[in-house]
Amino acid sequence: MERSRVARWAAPVAFLVAVTILALVLRAGFEHGKQHATRPTTSVISKHKKKTHSHAHPKQHVQTYTVESGDTFESIATKTGTTVARLKELNPSVDPNALQVGETIKVQ
Repeated sequence: MERSRVARWAAPVAFLVAVTILALVLRAGFEHGKQHATRPTTSVISKHKKKTHSHAHPKQHVQTYTVESGDTFESIATKTGTTVARLKELNPSVDPNALQVGETIKVQ
């Protein structure tokens, strides 16, 4: 009679242990996947980073920004960490009062 009591509880206990281990393994896998999913996204500036083919400075990079609706030189300078004066210097042919959505300007 003692064996039947053990046998009656052994299977459900083993099942619960197996389900608990499976749940812990799955949870650890999802948390590991979350770490990769929450990596910082690249900024707008680095998305538009382009290499120049300058002979004087072969490692020089030109960073550009694509104008969005409502942008001004002031807002772009704030977003990109530069100054309005620097934007004007880098983009002498661009009229700061007539920016067009989709227009690409140099920011560095």
